[in-house]
Amino acid sequence: MIAIKSQNIPQTPRKQTVFLLGAFLFFTLSLQAQVKSTVDSTSVKIGAQITYHIQVETDSTNLVVFPEGQTFSPLEMIESYDVDTLKNKDKFSLIKKYGLTQFDSGKYTIPRQKIVIGDKTFLTDSVQVEIRNVVVDTTKQLYDIKPMIAVEKSGSKWLQYLLITLVILGVVAFLLYWFIWRQKPLSEEEKIALLPPYDRAKLALKTLDESHYLEHENLKDYYSDLTFIIRKYLDEKVYDRALESTTDELISHLNLLKEGNQVDLSQDDIKKLESILKRADLVKFAKSAPDIELAKLDRKTIDLEIDHVKEALPEPSEEEKLLDEKYREEQERKKKRKKVWLTVGISVFLLLATLTGFSLKYGFAYVKDTIIGHSSKELLEGEWVTSQYGIPPVTITTPKVLKRTTPELPEEMAQKMQLTQFSYGSLIDGFQLVVATTKLNNQSQGQGQQQQPEIDVKQALEGSLKMFEAAGVQNIITKNETFVTPNGAEGVKIFGSMDMPIKGTENFEKGTYVMLGFASQSVVQQIMIFHKEHDVYAEQMVTRILNSVELKEAEK
Repeated sequence: MIAIKSQNIPQTPRKQTVFLLGAFLFFTLSLQAQVKSTVDSTSVKIGAQITYHIQVETDSTNLVVFPEGQTFSPLEMIESYDVDTLKNKDKFSLIKKYGLTQFDSGKYTIPRQKIVIGDKTFLTDSVQVEIRNVVVDTTKQLYDIKPMIAVEKSGSKWLQYLLITLVILGVVAFLLYWFIWRQKPLSEEEKIALLPPYDRAKLALKTLDESHYLEHENLKDYYSDLTFIIRKYLDEKVYDRALESTTDELISHLNLLKEGNQVDLSQDDIKKLESILKRADLVKFAKSAPDIELAKLDRKTIDLEIDHVKEALPEPSEEEKLLDEKYREEQERKKKRKKVWLTVGISVFLLLATLTGFSLKYGFAYVKDTIIGHSSKELLEGEWVTSQYGIPPVTITTPKVLKRTTPELPEEMAQKMQLTQFSYGSLIDGFQLVVATTKLNNQSQGQGQQQQPEIDVKQALEGSLKMFEAAGVQNIITKNETFVTPNGAEGVKIFGSMDMPIKGTENFEKGTYVMLGFASQSVVQQIMIFHKEHDVYAEQMVTRILNSVELKEAEK
């Protein structure tokens, strides 16, 4: 069922109707006097310029919008001049000039141009011009036609975007490698830390020898470093609390380890260590000052005791070696996992930051549709085609070339009319564009060929809607208004909403439609566009398509 909403026009008494009609005509003529159009010449040579003038007289408070773009077809606009403004008492005279040309000889009609003044639209008169051939003097020498030169097609922007994306990804990958994955050269401290405890202790003693503590009689720092070296070695190889224990606690624990046969140290070694540690405590805390030579002797003793501790320690078993190897492997795996998580975290952060930035600039829906893909968006941003369809032709710009889809008419109907139809898409796909031209045959005009049949454009459009209802569309809501093309052709626009069937189901989804109808002599030209509701890309396509429609009058 089609639900058609329209406004009922109340019946006006005849005298009042005549009065209103006369007043309307007078008002229209008075408004049209505000707009004038002229050309500087109605006959020029091929390629010469015709200057087209539009003069508008209006109040200073009215906004005036002049034609823009190629609205002068079949003539081509080569230049649009700035508007000149002249003041005449309380009125302003605006003069707009256009440079037009044509490169084919013949007689042409400059179509009526649309000018918007405030909230009203005015149309200029059409102008006939003649483009003359250039007379060629055949007595002079003629040259051969130059051969064609192949011109390479410029690359599309997607290649530029791809290169920029690859450069950015390359920079990010390089930074991640350089700061996270690259094997960085070890510092001197890191190299020392990787040495075994025995080698580190021996190296520390050599470093102590190179210091100038004894030269400056700085015994406190000298004994602090010396005792730290032996305590550190014992902490790593014998007792893991050697650094924080007091001298008595450390010596007591070494005696316990000796009694338990865990460390094969002699009693003499333990006494030597105890003597040096207690002397160091007196130097550090009681400001004792032993002889320099004694300090050097203590250094040699510590060197020997490190060797004795190493010899006293039992050899690690195979199980302990295996545990150490597993421990090192586990540490390597932890470091690698840390790098992986750090890389993933930085990559996700950069991705989210990029998406957020684009979403703030272009909107989240646009970014989502760009990444995931959207059929209407791809059509909108693709290469559009301008072409003519039907006879007389309908010039229209579309996202794809329309294909001939003229249905077969019943024999009785085919005798009365000729139908030509071109379309793209379908209702099931969610977007459809149809251009149809219907021409009534002579025998349908009654007796005599001079009586043209009256064509009701609204009725023709509503008949098309019934055909779509037969295809499964429901709940069609209609509105209508007058539509004027850029080249001045006037018709009817019907638009509204409908419920379109969803493919493979019994459900429906909301859709919108726009239908244009034009009647000229015995020809009806229709343009029908259907798409899903709230499809912003389809709405932009509809606007672009409607702004491109131009009609050519049928030949008489």
